[in-house]
Amino acid sequence: MNQFTPIILRWFAENGRSLPWRETRDPYAIWLSEVILQQTRIAQGMDYWQRFMRRWPTVELLAAATEDEVLREWQGLGYYSRARNLHTAAKQIVAMGGFPKDFDTIRTLKGVGDYTAAAIASIAFDQPHAVVDGNVYRVLARHFGIDTPINSTEGKKVFSALAQSLLPEKQASAFNQAMMDFGAIQCTPQSPRCIVCPLQETCDALHTGRTEKLPVKQRKTEVKTRRLIYIYIRCNGYTAIRKRPAGDIWQGLWEVYTQTLPPHSEGQAGEVILIRENVRHVLTHRILLADFYLWVTDERPPLPDDYIWVKEEELDKYAKPRLMERLLEALPA
Repeated sequence: MNQFTPIILRWFAENGRSLPWRETRDPYAIWLSEVILQQTRIAQGMDYWQRFMRRWPTVELLAAATEDEVLREWQGLGYYSRARNLHTAAKQIVAMGGFPKDFDTIRTLKGVGDYTAAAIASIAFDQPHAVVDGNVYRVLARHFGIDTPINSTEGKKVFSALAQSLLPEKQASAFNQAMMDFGAIQCTPQSPRCIVCPLQETCDALHTGRTEKLPVKQRKTEVKTRRLIYIYIRCNGYTAIRKRPAGDIWQGLWEVYTQTLPPHSEGQAGEVILIRENVRHVLTHRILLADFYLWVTDERPPLPDDYIWVKEEELDKYAKPRLMERLLEALPA
């Protein structure tokens, strides 16, 4: 083994981040942190992790919660499939009789991939499985000068094998966390701290002027635009909402009445007001443009069967996507 691993471990001992889920070996707490921090910055994810741990301190309590309760607690984090998978996996764990302790079984949990399974297995159970996330890809690609695309099948194999070869078997937990932190603090995506990097002497990217060019990614999926029209029906203190169906964005979250045409074009009775127009909301592979109307009427219009009428004052009890929250914030009293 070259000096890469000892240097990374020494750096971590002096510079590693102090995070609450690192103060425990509880696999539930570690798993929860890993799921929350997918696509989420630590500064934001910290509050959610603490909130979940206060409300559901054990996996059994989380499994006993309803999906609506979990989605409501998750509200604002986005990528809601993570919350649904978390809830499903909690039920799997309870059915198993406790949290699984080996990589292969952990990998069978809903929503758990190789990275998350390796993180839990190594950090909670000291098993020798290397993690490979965005930070690890970046550190390895730059230091070893690898230009194989990290999101290609070949790239995933190359980086996974390299990370595993560098893993000190008896210090898997420390090494994995060190790699995560090194990429987050030292070898950052933009303006990495190369001048004070302990690996500068052996870093291929630094010596070949490719720091900003590595790692390499294949071209992303085309981003498509989708238009939405939302209508807040205000009828004697009530409004209509529905739970979004499976097979589309925001599955299981609630939204106000939606239709394909502006309300005034369908001759609807009552006062119709355009509140917001072309509200832009960006998802991973999609840009949403939403128009938001307020429709005030004294009679409940006929709606599809999946809509229910709820008191306006009780809307906060229902988990909603962030775009819906933004629209509701613009609603006049």
